[in-house]
Amino acid sequence: MSVRLTQFSHGGGCGCKIAPAVLAQLLAASPFKTFPTDLLVGTETSDDAAVYRLNPQQAIVATTDFFTPIVDNPRDFGRIAATNALSDVYAMGARPLFALALVGMPLDKLPHEVIREILAGGEEVCAKAGIPIAGGHSIDVLEPIYGLVGIGLIHPDHVKRNSAGKAGDVLILGKPLGVGILSAALKKDKLSPAGYADMLRYTTQLNTPGQVLASMDGVHAMTDVTGFGLAGHLLEICKGSTLAAQIHFSQIPLIEEAAHHAQQGIVTGASARNWAGYGQQVHLASTLSDWQQKMLSDPQTSGGLLVACTPGSADAVLAQFKQEGFAKAAVIGELRTGKAAIQVD
Repeated sequence: MSVRLTQFSHGGGCGCKIAPAVLAQLLAASPFKTFPTDLLVGTETSDDAAVYRLNPQQAIVATTDFFTPIVDNPRDFGRIAATNALSDVYAMGARPLFALALVGMPLDKLPHEVIREILAGGEEVCAKAGIPIAGGHSIDVLEPIYGLVGIGLIHPDHVKRNSAGKAGDVLILGKPLGVGILSAALKKDKLSPAGYADMLRYTTQLNTPGQVLASMDGVHAMTDVTGFGLAGHLLEICKGSTLAAQIHFSQIPLIEEAAHHAQQGIVTGASARNWAGYGQQVHLASTLSDWQQKMLSDPQTSGGLLVACTPGSADAVLAQFKQEGFAKAAVIGELRTGKAAIQVD
């Protein structure tokens, strides 16, 4: 039986995240304002994972991520969702230890073999990461949902927060932008086989360089670019670090077919919601076009690491990315003194 998974999705992948402006309102009334001293990273700067110190040499990293289908192939959906979930562990600089599966499926609409393929995709990625799926939870729901709880381990001194950038740091992006636009093109039956191959290549590429980058003294801050787009996640670094950023659009790596579709007006609804939430803090040069703004707010599913490091460390950071197969990694800008905002030229 052939089933098109995306027919169940009102918004696939990280594009179904709650918009940043709405999320801020929902979390504003949270009663948790103080945390134990051993909770090194909590909710205070919207970082990628929680980090709890066990002892002077070890800290546990815990995160969770799940979403609705971004592609129709069930195994590919499982692979993408699992890769995306583990990305937050790598973004903190940690080594994954194990995962728990989060599964919600419309059992009256999806054959068991389709669900089994989704789970197999997640298992395949975790095997590649060298970890087991040690348990999980499943429910019967209207939309297919799959993801993981990721648990990792790191030395407390090596934790890379999204709030530790320094003025003068250069910004390095590990993967090209455009996954959200490719997913929109897929839904409209306008994505080429080569474009689909690009989509899978980047969304199933584990952000393993994070483990090595964590031990580099010159690396100050790290996050991964996901549902809020490059501009949204860079703004989180700016806010947490109380700095401004300058990025150079011509230096940002882009997926070629995604750029083409963006120029044809094919974008996600989440891109517009993202921009409505933070666009006033992103200042675009007059030479930039509307499609380029859409690339900056395009929601990335399993996107690349965004690294803030000293200029003297940039070559070593890029070399680590290239060594692990991230051929498109590039310096895209720098942090500077000023209020939390982004200037794009």
